[in-house]
Order: sequence, then structure tokens, then C-alpha cells
Amino acid sequence: MALIVHKYGGTSMGSVERITAVAKRVAKWVRAGHQLVVVPSAMSGETNRLLGLAREINASDTHSPEYRRELDAIAATGEQVSVGLLALALQAQGVPAISFAGWQVAIHTDSAYTKARVDAIDDSRIRAELAAGKVVIITGFQGVDPEGNVTTLGRGGSDTSAVAVAAAIKADECLIYTDVDGVYTTDPRIVPQARRMNTISFEEMLEMASLGSKVLQIRSVEFAGKYRVPLRVLSSFTPWDIDLATEARSGTLISFEEDENMEKAVVSGIAFNRDEAKITVTRVPDTPGVAYQILGAVADANIDVDIIIQNIAQDGRTDFSFTVPRADYQRAIDLLKGDVLKTTGASTVVGDNKICKVSIVGIGMRSHVGVASQMFRCLSEEGINIQMISTSEIRTSVVIDEKYLELAVRALHRSFGLDTQPQDESTGA
Repeated sequence: MALIVHKYGGTSMGSVERITAVAKRVAKWVRAGHQLVVVPSAMSGETNRLLGLAREINASDTHSPEYRRELDAIAATGEQVSVGLLALALQAQGVPAISFAGWQVAIHTDSAYTKARVDAIDDSRIRAELAAGKVVIITGFQGVDPEGNVTTLGRGGSDTSAVAVAAAIKADECLIYTDVDGVYTTDPRIVPQARRMNTISFEEMLEMASLGSKVLQIRSVEFAGKYRVPLRVLSSFTPWDIDLATEARSGTLISFEEDENMEKAVVSGIAFNRDEAKITVTRVPDTPGVAYQILGAVADANIDVDIIIQNIAQDGRTDFSFTVPRADYQRAIDLLKGDVLKTTGASTVVGDNKICKVSIVGIGMRSHVGVASQMFRCLSEEGINIQMISTSEIRTSVVIDEKYLELAVRALHRSFGLDTQPQDESTGA
């Protein structure tokens, strides 16, 4: 008997029929002798509907802590409906089940409303109900702060909830059921030749998630890596009565063990992110502490910064460029044009919210030279100009004009042999 966590996304919970199918799938695992904890998302589209209602009521002062507190209280109700419905569906299958909201377990978080981070999970109630023979169903996406306020973990937070719960109860595996059947070499909607990977290393998955791959939320991968939670991404749209052994081996396994086949593939995947904007602070005095004056103010506003470039100084001044999420672009621009320009003595703040980031990822890059130059040559041959470059041991990223995104992804996928690479010479692609 294994202790398993199942996580189901919003499309998997999108209707009464789909919730019933989820219940039948969970019941199959229970009848095979496994203990199950299930973390479902809100029904597809429900969170957007709830937040839309909030904006209709009050669209002002949306960044204040008071406003965000109420947003969390509203958004959290979507998952509470899902867990209750799934518990009823399991009971209809003759399987004992009980649902809990995040604050009932409890999933303890900080007080960063709409972007809270998990601090700890009290697993005593979960273990007690499992010992009583019940399936435990816990709301994803939410928790409770030290003052007892409901918090949410941000978009994709249900993945993080599931992995955090799996870590807390030391589950044997965490299965992420979604609307795709695994992790692909790139988005099949852009490159039809994209191949599903049977396995991918944790390092590669962390890079892919951080670079824009929508299969797993990055914080969930970080949690999995920190606590070594075995993860598998698989489809909830296979027939619920598929053979259990077949289902348990399907999808993509995120592995902590690298093997020699992984390094045979120089590049394992192409990731991209449209949600990018570039900001440049021009004519910044080239003095110690100026980078902190700029980025410290941005960080204090809870805005993530990605790629950073500082140019060579001329006449004691330089240009300082960095990227931020597109949703935070205008807020960052307004912030920098205010106090930051005054305190730093910089000239102007300019930006571009029509850029994107394209990246190549692969642990094989460690043992192969010339990978970045091949990427740059490929883009050059397609007439694509590179605006910014960032690298790690197993990744090279470039910022380009958004209009060239699909062309760049297709060209790179082809250039690194991902269209045709045999399955036994890659990470399963």
C-alpha cells in the first residue's frame, strides 16, 4: 500500500461529469489498496469569474493589502466548492471521503495576499482521517496566515499545495493530473512535431517551469526539489478505468536521478514566455549601490525581476535594463519614474512590453560546447535580433521581439534535432 497525492486541475474538475470521472479514478486507486489525498483546483473558469465580480464591485486601489485580503477571501471559495463536490462524488461511489479547506488542515502561509508562500503544514488531521480509512480532499491554492486570514498562493498555486502536502505527509508519489499527457519538448500548439518526454530531470523541469512552461507551476517544482517529492505529470482525460499499472507509468516522470541517456540529448526542450516586459533606466550614475536603489524599490513592490543587464559605463554613467512580468510592467514604470529617478539621478525610464523570452534547456549542455553559438546562429539565419541574453549551466535564454516567438521556437526545435530525435537517445522525447 502506498500513500499517494493526486492533484486535479480546473479542466479536470470542469463539470459534474468530469468530477464524477475523477471520483471513479480515485476510487480505483483506493480499491487497489492505496491511501489517497486529493488536491483539486476550482472548476475551470471559476476563479476568473469570482475575481471579475470583485472588479465589478470595486476596481480602485487594487494593490492595497486591504483589497488583496478580500480578493483572497473571494477567490478561495472556488476550491471549497470543488472539494465538497468531489467528496460527495466519492461517497456516491461508496468510498468514505472528507473535505477540508486550507485553513482547516491547516496550511500555514505568510501574509502576502494573492502571492502567499507556504511556511508549514499541520498534517495531524490528514493522518487521522487517512487512518480512519477516508480519502482526504484538501483545497489547493490557499492557506491561512498567522492572523487567521485566508490567503491564496497565486495562479497555479494548487500545484504548489499538492506538492507541499505530499512533502508534509511524506507521500510515496505526487501525481499531477492535467489536460495534457506529460511534458513535451515544447508547446505542441506551436510545433506539431514536439514529443512527449517519458522522464525529465528535476533540474530541467525547474528551468522549464521558470522559463514559461505552463505544465507545472515553478513553486511546485521548487518544493519537489527541496523535499525530494517524486512527481509525475499525466492526463486526467484518459479513461478512468485504464489499467492501474499502465496509468502509474504514464505521462512524464520528473526524476532526481540523471542517467547517461539524458546527457545524450544536448538540448531536451525549448521553453518560452510571452509574459515579459523590458525596462531600461538610462544614464544611471555608475556608482556603488545604484543597482540596489533601482531593484530594491522594485522588490519592495513585490515585483519579480528576471534578466538583468548593465552596460559598460561611459562618462561615469550607464544604462540598466531588466525584465519583469508584463502584468507588473506599468506599475514598475510608474514606480521608477517617481522616487527612483530622483534618488538615483538617472535620466529617463523607457520600456517595451512587446518582447518575449525563448530558452533552450538540457543537462547535456554541461558536457557539450558551442550550444549557445548554435542557438545564436539559428536565430541569426532567421533574421531574429537578440536584445538580451541570460545563461545558466543547463540553459540559455534570449529576449527577442514578441512577433518572432513562434518562428524562433520552431527554428530552434528543428536546429537541435528535437523534431526527429529517437526516443531512446533522449529524455524520452
